[in-house]
Amino acid sequence: MELFKNTCLQCSKIITEAYSTSFTLGIKTLDKKLHAPIYAIYGFVRCADEIVDTFHEFNKRKLLQDFKKQTFEAIETGISLNPVLHAFQCVVKEYSINHDYIEAFLKSMEMDLDDHQYDHNLYEEYIYGSAEVVGLMCLKVFCNGNEEQFERLKKPACSLGAAFQKVNFLRDMKSDYKERGRVYFPKVEYQKFNNASKAEIEADILKDFNDAYVGIMALPRSARMGVYLAYVYYLKLFRKIQRVSATHILKERVRVPDNTKLALLLSSYLKYRLNAI
Repeated sequence: MELFKNTCLQCSKIITEAYSTSFTLGIKTLDKKLHAPIYAIYGFVRCADEIVDTFHEFNKRKLLQDFKKQTFEAIETGISLNPVLHAFQCVVKEYSINHDYIEAFLKSMEMDLDDHQYDHNLYEEYIYGSAEVVGLMCLKVFCNGNEEQFERLKKPACSLGAAFQKVNFLRDMKSDYKERGRVYFPKVEYQKFNNASKAEIEADILKDFNDAYVGIMALPRSARMGVYLAYVYYLKLFRKIQRVSATHILKERVRVPDNTKLALLLSSYLKYRLNAI
């Protein structure tokens, strides 16, 4: 069973490395003992996200229903022949991850199967399920049974997940609308998106970043640099988005070049070694 478990964890690692160089880089800067469980969480999240965003020629609703059923069966029985789900259920059990977080995440994935006009409440619900609970799952791993620490850091973890997701929404406005017919921001019409709307969204994101920073500095040292690196990467992306117009957002995806990512890694590592973070 240990060989099977380790093989399944390796499958989640391969998925992470294939789909996200930035996330992989962040994981590698965590303490080594945290790598496998965080890969397992990412593998689970990525598979669900692929179902709703990519598999257009298949019955996505049925695929997601089956994935949800198999997820909870794996958690209940302690085994799955799906390597990603087996790795994930091992982490859920080892770190006592709340099943409500998994339900909320899968509900947000289900929301992507339908067209929605997002009001404030639906927007907040979607962000909680698609991003904040993922941060809470990771925080469970980082705190490793320290419930007092987990409760203290829950709010900043949610703020960080929300900031990342809202930055993604801004960056991907063109593709979300053109390829999937989605605009997540409440009261924002794609054709009427302007600098005033953009500035209002950015003010909200900046508050999330500020709230999250306090929590990052209070994380266990084993997790702090990896989370801080993700924070500074997304903050750099956010600053680039702030500098361009709303029209630019609708025409071109804003990116952070690889050499800039490397510079952020080096500067973050230096701060970590000097105990500045």
